[in-house]
Amino acid sequence: MIRQTLSADVYAQLRDLLISGRVMPGEKLSLRSLADALGVSVMPVREAVHRLVAEQALEMAANRYIRVPVLTVSQFREITSIRLNLEGQAAARAAELVDSQTLAEIEKIHEAFCAEFAKGAPDESRLITLNKELHFAIYNQADMPILLQIVESLWLRIGPIINYDLRSGTERVVQRVQASHHAAMVDALKKGDSVAARESLQDDIKSAAEFILNTGALIVADAHKPVEAD
Repeated sequence: MIRQTLSADVYAQLRDLLISGRVMPGEKLSLRSLADALGVSVMPVREAVHRLVAEQALEMAANRYIRVPVLTVSQFREITSIRLNLEGQAAARAAELVDSQTLAEIEKIHEAFCAEFAKGAPDESRLITLNKELHFAIYNQADMPILLQIVESLWLRIGPIINYDLRSGTERVVQRVQASHHAAMVDALKKGDSVAARESLQDDIKSAAEFILNTGALIVADAHKPVEAD
């Protein structure tokens, strides 16, 4: 029982590492380094990694090293298209259901995100963590556990690339593009406007996706086309 609990805890921590985007596509990891970082033995890390490999969230190379997968353009576009629909639906539903206490918590996360952005040298790791917290605070309010589970599985695949712009210090960061999208999302929630909540969330996804598609950070598998919600 103790081993099963430890293995589940390690799996949850590694899963959050990927969903939060605290590792980069193509980054190589080792069982030993992960075990040392988590303060556990190699065994539960190996078990967790095998689960994540089965979920296509990690890759195991022939020489046994572990790698964060690099998505192809077509894979990225497909996942983005699904996200636009599912996460847009979650945001719309959240606007209808959000209570005052949770809204205050979401506003607090947004304010922390903006405050970090306002610094001369923002902490990228903190921005990435706050971005994930804001999105999932909203999705949790949709009260759609099956949809949330699917969204988490998508972020498990796309998390490492989703914050590419936050890591790269591009013009999008200088102009605080992400913060403006988040502000629109929070405003829609405050007004209980499901249409505006869906649209602002989708704008946030599309803006980041178009940037990533134009960076060359993905494996080119087809011609570039705009990503759209159905």
